[in-house]
Amino acid sequence: MGQLAWISVYMLIALPIDINDNRRHVHVFIKGKRSQKCVAKFWIESNGEKCIEIAYSSLSNRDNEMIMAAIDRNWEYVNNQITAVFEGKKTVANKLK
Repeated sequence: MGQLAWISVYMLIALPIDINDNRRHVHVFIKGKRSQKCVAKFWIESNGEKCIEIAYSSLSNRDNEMIMAAIDRNWEYVNNQITAVFEGKKTVANKLK
């Protein structure tokens, strides 16, 4: 599991097994709760172009909007982090602005 970034109480994660999925995406977990299930999944692209959409989420609309806005502002960074995970590189999660 590759930790990409964090915002508020949420950690954005990429899973190496997702390398063959047809769209890049991030999984969202609550920071510090390893046994917890994924609380949301956001698509971040479609056909290689930025396209941020909710795949599923159990979060509030406000939290969904906060995460989507942070991904949008930091899209290149998040996308590069996903590439690093897929290449087997260690990632360091930074706080998103």
